[in-house]
Amino acid sequence: MKSTASNILVCVTQQKTCERLIKKALEFSNDEDSLFIIHVAKNDWSFLDNEKEGEALEYLFGIAKSVGANLTVLRSDDIVDTIVSYSQDNNIDLLVMGDSKGDHSENYFYKALKSRLDKANIHVVPN
Repeated sequence: MKSTASNILVCVTQQKTCERLIKKALEFSNDEDSLFIIHVAKNDWSFLDNEKEGEALEYLFGIAKSVGANLTVLRSDDIVDTIVSYSQDNNIDLLVMGDSKGDHSENYFYKALKSRLDKANIHVVPN
C-alpha cells in the first residue's frame, strides 16, 4: 500500500477505445491520487469538425468526469514536448498510454517520453 499520493496522467487519442486506458490508470490509483487525462491534437487536426472524433472526445470527457478527472485537450505540433511539459508542470509520477499503432515495431512515443521524463514511470497498455 502506497503512503504518499501520486499524480497519474493518462494520454488519450480521440477514440472511445481509450476508455480502457483510463480504467487501467484507475487500477494503479488509490483515493489520495490525482488523475489527469490529456489529449494533444496537432494544430492542423480539425477534430471538432469530425463528428465521430467529436463524439469520442465528448464520451471520454464524460468518463473523465465520472472518475473525478479533468480531460485536457491541447494543440501542439510537438506532441511529445507538450506531454513532457504537462507532466513536469503537474508533477506526474505515472504516465499511462496505449501502444502505438501501425508499423512501429517499437513504440516511438514511449521511447521519446522515457528519455525525457526521468521522474515518471510509464505504463504502456497493449492493444
